Amino acid sequence: MAATGEEAAEMDCISRVSLAHPTVLSLEGSSDPRGEPASEGQEVVTAAPKKPINSSDGGVETAEEAVEPAEPDINELCTDMFDKMAVFLQGELTGTCEDYHLLENMNKLTSLKYMEMKDISINISRNLQDLNHKYASLQPYLDQINQIEEQVSSLEQAAYKLDTYSKKLEAKFKKLEKR
Repeated sequence: MAATGEEAAEMDCISRVSLAHPTVLSLEGSSDPRGEPASEGQEVVTAAPKKPINSSDGGVETAEEAVEPAEPDINELCTDMFDKMAVFLQGELTGTCEDYHLLENMNKLTSLKYMEMKDISINISRNLQDLNHKYASLQPYLDQINQIEEQVSSLEQAAYKLDTYSKKLEAKFKKLEKR
């Protein structure tokens, strides 16, 4: 339903009052639509030009949405934000890069330690093989020592038996001599 005479005049009045709202900031330092100079911190919002009255609309004027121009500080703030974000990300990446370098150095040191341990174990293995060869070359002598020990043990047993027999024989001889 299209607005007629009085309603259209009221809408036009409302649109003029909203343009003169005091909380709107001024970018260009120009005066507001009421003819007063814009004070610092105020922005003047200008409405887009109204469309011409169409006779098919029933005589209703339409207004386009008011567009606020961007504040010049926003560009500076965005640039500052991006600079600070770049510094932050650079710091994060630098820290991560340093962590990776530290891990790389630790891996190199660990690798060196394992190489040293490998060399030590190779030396121990070589020494163990040498000892096994020496033991194998000494084995015949150790076997001879074991045989000699067994022979000495049997000689000792024979000596004890001979001693026991000689004591019996001496006892018999003394008995026969007394008679």
